[in-house]
Amino acid sequence: MKFGSVAIIGRSNVGKSTLLNRLLKEKIAIVSDKPQTTRTRILGVAHVEGAQIVFLDTPGFHEPHHLLNRRMVRTTLDTFDDADVLYVVVEATAQPGPGDLAVIEHVKQAVAKQARPVVLVINKVDLVNKSRLLPLMEQYLRIFPWTEIVPVSAETADNVDRLLSVTVSLLAEGEATFGDDVVTDQSMRTLAAELIREKILQQTYEEVPHSVAVEIEEFIETKKLTKIGAVVLVEKESQKGILIGKHGERLKLVGTAAREDMERLFGTKVFLKVWVKVRESWREDEQTLAELGY
Repeated sequence: MKFGSVAIIGRSNVGKSTLLNRLLKEKIAIVSDKPQTTRTRILGVAHVEGAQIVFLDTPGFHEPHHLLNRRMVRTTLDTFDDADVLYVVVEATAQPGPGDLAVIEHVKQAVAKQARPVVLVINKVDLVNKSRLLPLMEQYLRIFPWTEIVPVSAETADNVDRLLSVTVSLLAEGEATFGDDVVTDQSMRTLAAELIREKILQQTYEEVPHSVAVEIEEFIETKKLTKIGAVVLVEKESQKGILIGKHGERLKLVGTAAREDMERLFGTKVFLKVWVKVRESWREDEQTLAELGY
């Protein structure tokens, strides 16, 4: 039996959370095309033949402009110390840029303190001609001596099985820590809040997605129904209006889509009620961030 942990790191929008969901064959991390979708470390457990792998999805590296963002970047850096293997995720559609190079610089520092395997995961290969991959791999090899380089598509699952096999080969022998039925350590409350935020990210643009947080105020489970009351925080009245939409239509769409996902994930009927409140500059407020788990 092999056991170990893998940190999934990279700049924003390279597909880290999509990759985590694909590796687990379960959706435990929300995804969107907006930067900084992931705000906390998300733990997922993969049960593969002869091994148990704990994956640690992390917020994307970015230039922080708020206390929230600074905490997100710190969360990612702290995760380096907890992982036996590092995945550095980059895009097949782009040359190594400043964001990728900043991530690799942090990796160099972490490996200098504690040696461990580092796998370069080139994601989104479904979007490029395969002839572009070899030159891209050669570029990255000039930057860092990777333990392995694995091109994948998290979206289509192309080569993800090989990534898992490579990862198992890099792990040490050890006993499984989690039960066979455990996929994540996230509570249903946390998953509910994140699913609501995901639908908001899909429905809104510009500054609104970054200014939104979701707090679960009520969570009551019975055998037949789970009753959930959620408050969506924004920083301005104008954002509240955008989120609610004309005659409440946008908020209704958000609630319906989130409820349907919750019912699939939780395996029970869900009654969901969502309110929107303005809390100015919550991203800079220590107490609010603590209450939200950031």
